[in-house]
Amino acid sequence: MSELAESNYKRISIINWLLTVPMMVLFAWPYYFGAGLIGMDILFRYIGAFFFAVPFMLTILHGHVTMALGSVHRHHYYDWMTNEKPLTFGLFFHPMFVRTRFRLIILMISVLLLPAGYLIGL
Repeated sequence: MSELAESNYKRISIINWLLTVPMMVLFAWPYYFGAGLIGMDILFRYIGAFFFAVPFMLTILHGHVTMALGSVHRHHYYDWMTNEKPLTFGLFFHPMFVRTRFRLIILMISVLLLPAGYLIGL
């Protein structure tokens, strides 16, 4: 079986979808509890924890694709998701999500939400 087969892409995608929720919880809880210690509003805690967890989760999932296919072939997987399966496997996928700049911006949004949520919670 070739690593570039559609069945392999489907397997990688299913594994990534299954890993999404546990990784979101794993990476979100430190922000959530840390924001609770400073008295941040509950809504901003959840929003900030989500924005804090997303870049780490995307990095791990991108690494999983890289390990499964290799750095030379991972663009085939991303092309398959966005061009051939945009409404199924690639439903919440955009090529920008694997960019480091995007992930850093999302992380900085979560950091900027700390003082905003604290001030609103007062």
